Amino acid sequence: MTNTIIQQTMRIPLFVGDGKIEWGEKAVPTPGEGQLLLQVKANSLCGSDRSQFYQGTTTTPGHEASGIVVAAGPNTKYGIGTPGVVFLMDFCGECRSCKLGLTNQCLQKLGDMGFNKDGGYNPYMLVNESIFFEIDASIPLTEATLLLDIMGTGGHAIKRAKLIHPDIKSMLVAGAGPIGLGVLAMIKLLLGQDMPVFIMDFVPYRLDLAKKLGGIPINLKDQSLEEGLKENGYSAVDVAIDTTGKTSARQSSLNALEQRGVLVLVGHGEALNLEVSKDMIAPERAIVGSEYFRYNEITENLEILKGNLPYLSEIITHRFGIEDLQHAYELFFKGDTGKVIVEQ
Repeated sequence: MTNTIIQQTMRIPLFVGDGKIEWGEKAVPTPGEGQLLLQVKANSLCGSDRSQFYQGTTTTPGHEASGIVVAAGPNTKYGIGTPGVVFLMDFCGECRSCKLGLTNQCLQKLGDMGFNKDGGYNPYMLVNESIFFEIDASIPLTEATLLLDIMGTGGHAIKRAKLIHPDIKSMLVAGAGPIGLGVLAMIKLLLGQDMPVFIMDFVPYRLDLAKKLGGIPINLKDQSLEEGLKENGYSAVDVAIDTTGKTSARQSSLNALEQRGVLVLVGHGEALNLEVSKDMIAPERAIVGSEYFRYNEITENLEILKGNLPYLSEIITHRFGIEDLQHAYELFFKGDTGKVIVEQ
């Protein structure tokens, strides 16, 4: 199925570096075999965009996009007008990992949307149909972006911990940025509202939001993690999930683990130092990585979003038009936000 796009060129943001965004023009792409052209409606800002904003990139960023199909190439199944979200990783679908459904571990990945393939800050986005996920038309396209880094990454990290520790009684989240808030929310939705979830950060705004979502905030400006746990009657937790990528956060999270505890590393970044016998062997702890999430996890998360839309929407604190993209990034990187969405 094909469709003619009236608009031939589009205005696009140019991430030129030094925290500056300029504007240029580019031809609207034409979908080929198995491809869809989406009109982007919303895209979430992410901490992993930091290097692109400050160091520049020739690719248009934006890897948490939602939109509507406006054109389709041959051998595609989605009709014009279909709403959906875009999976970050352009997986091959044929390798050992993909055949097992482990699409976040594709061995022959074709690219990453917004990093080496143009992403969601362009008005139109060309994607392989395999990474498009149709959503219920009742879900606003801004809120649909929650299915990606917030629910997807957050939920996957919890499932990684449960593989090792099925009887979780307490949890810690390092970092109350958008991913940390997403982890917190998904813990409450997947493991129950009564699950105690400590969350540590230095930013009062984000800690206040975490408390509103049901977390137990620990402000590291005022007290140590150990003091915060003790104040609430705990000396250790079963699972810690680090979203910061910082050595200090990982180290303190590891030290806060109970026997059989699990440290899940979500945030890319710095190192982790440990003494194998003391930190790992004797207490039978585990350290696992958690990379994004699997495409097929969106199906379950879509039902969770439909049933908990008001709660999850609290993570979105700011909405901007595409013309305010510069300001949106400046505000986001100051820290006094939850999830920031750019709408088109």
